[in-house]
Amino acid sequence: MESTLLQVAVDPEVIMEGVNLVWVLMATFLIFFMHAGFAMLEAGQVRSKNVANQLTKNLLTWSVGVTVFFLIGAGIESLVAGDGFAPAFDAVDPNAWVDWLYGAVFAMTAATIVSGAVAGRAKLRAYVGYTFLLAAVIYPVVTGITWAGEYVEFGGAIFQDFAGGMIVHGMGGIAGLTAAWILGPRIGRYNEDGSANVIPGHSLTFAVLGTLILAFGWYGFNVGTAATVFVVEDGALVLGDFAYVGRVAMTTTIAMACGAIGAGLVAWLKTGKVDTLYVANGLLAGLVGITAIPDTTAWWGAFVVGGLAGAQLPIVFEFVEKQLKIDDVCAVFPVHGSAGVLGTLLFPFVAAPGVVDSVVNAFVAQLIGVVAIGGWTIVSTALIWGAFKAVGQARVTPEHEHDGLDVSEHGVDTYPEFGQTDVVTDGGREIRTDGGEEPQSELKMITAIIRPDRLGAVKKALAETGAPSLTVTNVSGRGSQPAKKGQWRGEEYTVDLHQKVKVECVVADIPATDVVEAIGEAANTGEPGDGKIFVMPVDDAYQVRTGKTGTDAV
Repeated sequence: MESTLLQVAVDPEVIMEGVNLVWVLMATFLIFFMHAGFAMLEAGQVRSKNVANQLTKNLLTWSVGVTVFFLIGAGIESLVAGDGFAPAFDAVDPNAWVDWLYGAVFAMTAATIVSGAVAGRAKLRAYVGYTFLLAAVIYPVVTGITWAGEYVEFGGAIFQDFAGGMIVHGMGGIAGLTAAWILGPRIGRYNEDGSANVIPGHSLTFAVLGTLILAFGWYGFNVGTAATVFVVEDGALVLGDFAYVGRVAMTTTIAMACGAIGAGLVAWLKTGKVDTLYVANGLLAGLVGITAIPDTTAWWGAFVVGGLAGAQLPIVFEFVEKQLKIDDVCAVFPVHGSAGVLGTLLFPFVAAPGVVDSVVNAFVAQLIGVVAIGGWTIVSTALIWGAFKAVGQARVTPEHEHDGLDVSEHGVDTYPEFGQTDVVTDGGREIRTDGGEEPQSELKMITAIIRPDRLGAVKKALAETGAPSLTVTNVSGRGSQPAKKGQWRGEEYTVDLHQKVKVECVVADIPATDVVEAIGEAANTGEPGDGKIFVMPVDDAYQVRTGKTGTDAV
């Protein structure tokens, strides 16, 4: 019996379009997820009193920026490129909005970089206003003269930036440095003699988690930019940009790794210690460095670009901090700005064989692009933040800065329980307010200074003693516990005021000695710094709701 082969005609154009659209969307979603990385990275590098403010900025960067880019920014980009004002909402083909969304996630990456530089003192309204203008004009002008218009060239060599090493990251890092310069440093960052004080962030864990999320999303950034999986040639499907996608994946990975190694090595040479935050920031700097050229770089070039991008990080950060005296809180310039410039300029020197016809022409084209993007970014950013500053809307008041932006700008406390696990205060049983004892005739105030991590145990012990009412305050101080040395980005600082919790309770019906013993047993770890307990007489008490006084009020 002869078999019959049923052939079904499939239009290769349809397959090509479908596969390419799916790939671009997957890359887009990966890049969007990088905002989670930025949020964690920046939140970890700011003080605990500014965490909610930093997270809000990240949320609003995306929300405000992406809508503005849809309504205005995409049109400005096409206008600058010479195609007339063609906003995204005018698209006839619905699938054209995939390209808009892909462009939008790149634009929002550039925007959110700035928030890390101005952390801890910028007014929310000023930051949102700048994000609006960046998404509407500043970034679209950059992409209009480069990716869309390809105006930047020299001697036939066109400016090369595959995935935004300079166009996105370099621009964002330069914008962040400029904004931080206009705003001025945080209160207490510099002394009167110009020497710098270290202000550590509140969570190295968040910073490293954010770094790894960003690194994961970066594969969408670089590898995803090889956007054309298939093309049709002579009626047949052949690989498009995927013909070199392996090179992009390899160079991205190698540069990432060498960035972390380079930063860690320089930090070790400078301080004798491998600084964790520098390693994390160096990993990102390596990624930024290769982002302009992952499709053209030789394998050995990925080692060079990544290693140099990481190695320059501690050096450039120290220069910005101590020479320029600019308070770049999250090190956005050495991570994104200088690393982006470095990788972009290295293009002709690390390119694979046959990529570059003239090293001189290619380098000059890259230099022109860097100068044009950097100059436009500095001028436009300085004008906007300078205008906000001139009308008193750029920076929060000193009182609000001292209190923290979480409370002053948002009315929230990110860590209302000091980060401690909630503990059932009644110990799982009914509380007897009289403690089963005959009431005593006088009021006593018991004040305990304890370790924060013992608060839950102390709350439970007080409840079991029959003294559930208490006041808790987050404090810092020093006693017999020795001072400690800390390190933040390779700089050492002394911790002589230790974080403690002050617990206060007034008792009338319960013997003060019972309460003191309960607190002492629950707070004791056997190490210096467990704290102290003080007992003081209270002349009188007044209950606001009932007007009762004395022991009845307690």
